[in-house]
Amino acid sequence: MTPTSDGLLSVLYTSNARTPFGDDELAELLAQSRASNAAKDLTGMLLYRGGRFVQVLEGPEKTVRDLVAVIGRDDRHSDMRVLIEQPIVSREFSDWTMGYQPIAETTGAAPAGFRDTFDDLENAHDPSATLRAARELSLWFRVRSARPQPSADAD
Repeated sequence: MTPTSDGLLSVLYTSNARTPFGDDELAELLAQSRASNAAKDLTGMLLYRGGRFVQVLEGPEKTVRDLVAVIGRDDRHSDMRVLIEQPIVSREFSDWTMGYQPIAETTGAAPAGFRDTFDDLENAHDPSATLRAARELSLWFRVRSARPQPSADAD
């Protein structure tokens, strides 16, 4: 990869959790990641569902590559695969040291056009499918993050 003039890199990877993450474990992971990422000038998003992570990391090229290597050795992850790695001119997630949205498990059939798994992100026969899916996830994340959150006082 040829770095951009300012050396920004974006990486999207998937991995499986070796053991399921509950709310407390996710909160701990996010607190640790947010503090570390802020100190290293990294931004991105994290999605977790059904034992599977999808994460976008963006920032200085060397810093992103170093973190991806650390995550690849992390005992909490298995089957890590980098699906997209590309130089970028500007960040997609410049406002977040690590944005996060929980994705609830569904119980019924998914409506047509609804992404209810991350399985198609790894379509080796159509690399453009990975990029399209990543953009869809990015858009979904941005829309969800912009919504007002229900207050704890709501009935």
